[in-house]
Amino acid sequence: MKDRLLAISPLDGRYREKVERLSEFFSENALFRGRVEVECRYLEKLSDKNIIRKFSAKEKKALQTLYQNFSTKDCEEIKKIEKTTKHDVKATEYWIKQKLRKTSLKDVIEFVHFGLTSTDTDNIAYAILTDRALKQIVVPTLRETIEIIISLSESEKNTSMLARTHGQPAVSTTLGKEYSVFAVRLCEQYKQLKSFRSKAKLNGAVGNFNAHSFSLPEIDWISFSREFISDLGIEPNLFTTQIEPHDRLVELLDLLSRINSIIIDLDRDSWMYISNEILVLKTVKSEVGSSTMPQKINPIDFENSEGNAKVANSLMEGIGRELQVSRLQRDLSDSTVMRNLGVMFGHSLLAYISSTQGLRKVSANRTKIKQELDDHYEILSEGYQTLLRLKGKNKPYEQLKELVRGKKVLKSDMKAFAESLKIDSSTKKRLAELTTEKYIGNAVKLTEMAIENCKKELRN
Repeated sequence: MKDRLLAISPLDGRYREKVERLSEFFSENALFRGRVEVECRYLEKLSDKNIIRKFSAKEKKALQTLYQNFSTKDCEEIKKIEKTTKHDVKATEYWIKQKLRKTSLKDVIEFVHFGLTSTDTDNIAYAILTDRALKQIVVPTLRETIEIIISLSESEKNTSMLARTHGQPAVSTTLGKEYSVFAVRLCEQYKQLKSFRSKAKLNGAVGNFNAHSFSLPEIDWISFSREFISDLGIEPNLFTTQIEPHDRLVELLDLLSRINSIIIDLDRDSWMYISNEILVLKTVKSEVGSSTMPQKINPIDFENSEGNAKVANSLMEGIGRELQVSRLQRDLSDSTVMRNLGVMFGHSLLAYISSTQGLRKVSANRTKIKQELDDHYEILSEGYQTLLRLKGKNKPYEQLKELVRGKKVLKSDMKAFAESLKIDSSTKKRLAELTTEKYIGNAVKLTEMAIENCKKELRN
């Protein structure tokens, strides 16, 4: 607890419990573990392809143990070496060699990091860690957000409410339909996120396999690289400078930014519905909404979500611009930028968690919803003038405009207008019987279609 109180970042302090799962993928310890995994699996691949001697099952197990059982103590040992080398990847190489000197693999230790540049190790490590974080944490968390939106859409699909455009009364919709739109939007992005694969490269100092080809020209290193990276579940990029150009990573940041923008839109609408008393928040007796106003129950989850999504998007926009630019074959500016991946993921994750928490606390205020509909019968003027056009009435839009624009119109006013019209009795009856609760078009059907489409995507 003391360490959290002294943390500079709120992700490692105030919000640590909510995002600490990400440390397995984006902490410095995780990065060193990823580097060790890449180096060990590379060494094993050299053996499997008969470039160096064949390893026994026991020797392969020893290599796997180095990264599978990697601990903070191991990380501290590498950091101690780094104080001398002033180079984190070289320190990782030396640490692995130290460990292998105590095993039967001591005869192959010079093949650790063979022909590689540090970026080969790092970009592959970042790629596997990023993809695992997506699969194990981000995608399931976003799925939970979508599921709670679907649940709200389903339960409120028949709840007629006043829709607003430009903030003004427009026509009727249903509460469920409005939330189903968010479910569909997020599902479309979720589908892309679920299938995302990072790109990585293994091709040496400037991307040409110079050292590899010079030392072992008989080996097809291009095929080796393609196979090795593909076996890690990552898409190989054969055409690079010293660095993998990060274009695929920037695609991911753009995708996450779109998701976060939809979350912001969801948060703001939910906040407005609460402010307008369309939604009400559950009361928790022990909680306090204000240090001075006892009555307050604040939509803090939606505000927290919006704020964190904005922070994440600001970082992703700036970092995305930086990552795609490198002077000549390499400069190190991307190295320090990449260390902030976890920060962007952390704030995004907080946004999804907080929005989900907020949605779990709200319920429809049907009394207020009905009151709004009853107070705004002018919204039926759209339906009136459209039907009257169909029936051949002259200038029905203008007649309705005169009746309703800028005025408070009651149900009785609209009924009286219908009764005054010189039209056939069936049309007059349809108009007279129309209510603001009924004037929802295909809202229910659309909601049901949206829900089914989203559930299908989640099942897939």
